Amino acid sequence: MYKRQQINRIPCGNVNCFIVVKGDNAILVDTGKEKYQEKILSVCNKYPIRLIVLTHGHIDHVQNTAYLKQKLQVPVAMSKADLSLLENNTNQELYADGLLGKLMLSFSKKSFFKDKIPAFIPDIFLNEGDTLVEYGIPATVISLQGHTKGSIGLDIENKFLLVGDALMNMFYPCCALLYNQKREAQESAKKITNMGNRTIYFGHGKSTKNRVWCGSK
Repeated sequence: MYKRQQINRIPCGNVNCFIVVKGDNAILVDTGKEKYQEKILSVCNKYPIRLIVLTHGHIDHVQNTAYLKQKLQVPVAMSKADLSLLENNTNQELYADGLLGKLMLSFSKKSFFKDKIPAFIPDIFLNEGDTLVEYGIPATVISLQGHTKGSIGLDIENKFLLVGDALMNMFYPCCALLYNQKREAQESAKKITNMGNRTIYFGHGKSTKNRVWCGSK
């Protein structure tokens, strides 16, 4: 029997995957890296997963997608703007500010060149304002571009906000330490700030309450 808690975090090293549950329906958000595929599958098997949603196309968030898509027999949804990243994570340049950001960038680039994403074809392309009610989940898609061109988040019942890597809490709660487009990343942080009372679920780190991000108001 599966738990009906609404947001269930699956920590996979320093990356999070999430299972969002509503009644007898559930979705998986992000799929983690290959070494955690059996852990993620074993958790997914406790829930009635109907859809996999990818917040963006970086390897640490999508590497198990082909495997889990086949095992769970469910469709995969993401933004079309990140499709090129599935072929090669270097197709969108990344930049960083500060020592921690540059350290993360160095590790990320090594992974981009060394690790591979097993091929899969997304079934659904998500856009700002789309909903997941068809899959039994009261979530609305929000565009959070900046970290990547196609970064998205999920706003659930105006209470919970899954933000992928648009924000991070790896070392402390902050805006994205890595970005493809800095201005867009800052605008996405401002957008999240303006959404008010939400619990924020990060792609990296534990959840926290929404706040003013990057000095935005």
